[in-house]
Amino acid sequence: MKLTYEINKIDEFKAWSGAVETVKAIIENDKQDEFMFILEDIFPNGCTETELNDFLWFDDDFIFSALDIKQE
Repeated sequence: MKLTYEINKIDEFKAWSGAVETVKAIIENDKQDEFMFILEDIFPNGCTETELNDFLWFDDDFIFSALDIKQE
């Protein structure tokens, strides 16, 4: 079964595992709108929850760099 839904801000997505910290950093740095533009570019046809979660989890260095978020 395939479930799809649209989100307008990343805080509407229920991330899991390593993606949780990336979402938290995006929200804390007030970069949700900018991140949504990045997602539209990377996934122009949308993506699955797993694809989004994996992007947040494993591509966090790219995300933080693109959003100019400094990490310790």
